[in-house]
Amino acid sequence: MTIRNYWRDNRGDLIMVAFFLIISAGLSQLTLFRAPPNQTGVKVKSTVLSVDNRGIEPHGFVTVGFQDVKLKVIEGAYAGREFVAKNNLRGRTDVDKMFVPGDIALAAIQISPDGTVIQVNAQDHYRIGRELWLFAIFGLLLLAFCGWIGVKAILSFVFACLVIWKLVMPLCMLGYNPIIVSLLAVLLLAAAIIFLVAGLTAKGVTAFCGTVLGLLSSCVLGMIFTDSFRIDGAVMPYSQALFFAGFEYLRLTDIYIGAIFLASSGALMDLAMDVAAGMKEVAVQRPDIPRRELMFSGFRIGRLVVGTMTTTLLLAYSGGYLTMLMTFAAEGVGPVDFLNYPYVASEVVRTLVGSIGLLLVAPFTALVGSIILSAKSSRRR
Repeated sequence: MTIRNYWRDNRGDLIMVAFFLIISAGLSQLTLFRAPPNQTGVKVKSTVLSVDNRGIEPHGFVTVGFQDVKLKVIEGAYAGREFVAKNNLRGRTDVDKMFVPGDIALAAIQISPDGTVIQVNAQDHYRIGRELWLFAIFGLLLLAFCGWIGVKAILSFVFACLVIWKLVMPLCMLGYNPIIVSLLAVLLLAAAIIFLVAGLTAKGVTAFCGTVLGLLSSCVLGMIFTDSFRIDGAVMPYSQALFFAGFEYLRLTDIYIGAIFLASSGALMDLAMDVAAGMKEVAVQRPDIPRRELMFSGFRIGRLVVGTMTTTLLLAYSGGYLTMLMTFAAEGVGPVDFLNYPYVASEVVRTLVGSIGLLLVAPFTALVGSIILSAKSSRRR
């Protein structure tokens, strides 16, 4: 196939990919919120040369004290220099870490105004390299299995990360309404992901319309039931720490509502695309199918997918709070206290609102698809 023929056959896809590459590049350079700069130090990648564990004191299943860690900096202005860093242990297994020779550590070097090194702390294990390798494995497997669609899926993945990091979080921290910000961001992501994968086709438009209707329903239901259940957004991890960091103006409950449909949006897009793709195949195989029958075909396809995806949401949410559930079980907490606990009630709202949104996406997509994908509409396209 010549380049000209390839361009003619795939022009829409190539233009779409180029468009989102440009948008992604622009987002990567966007800075809406600038955190106060750290004027007193730098973070550097270092190699652990040796450790001194004489300051460690075991207390049951936790450890307190300190560990002296000899480091050699391997990047930045201090590359090649060696320091003895402190690794303070506070008896918290969720944040404490122990180093051994050969580990790669992230070290925090505290510097005085005249450039003198005041103190060095072994902050944590350096994980960025492994994270990049894991992403590379994911990308290669996606490309091997999906080919060109995999390229578009990776681009949509990167675009979604940039939208959340460069738009959603900064705008919320600047005080904009988190519900509106999250909703607009999810609509933008839905358009990007669906049209990148499906193209500007009748199938893609059907999936997008069904997703939009489902998201709007989830948004309204989230607002209603968050208020009805008296859920405070402070149940989200690290939420109250934002107040102490100087962001006391944040509306945590609105952020919680936005997080409900932001978290469930991926499942909504999946279901809408499944129904739209199934209806498109039915319409192609039976171009004379009546619009009403095509709609009921979409209903039947949606029923099968919804049956498993509602449980998928439950497992996704409950998996993040497994230790909390185990703690309640260990302490013999009864079902009344368990279901009234704010953290549990907040998960009930998130799970059920997300599931109701899923239930509504299927008929919405089937209804829209019966109009867009019918034989008459298909001929116009």
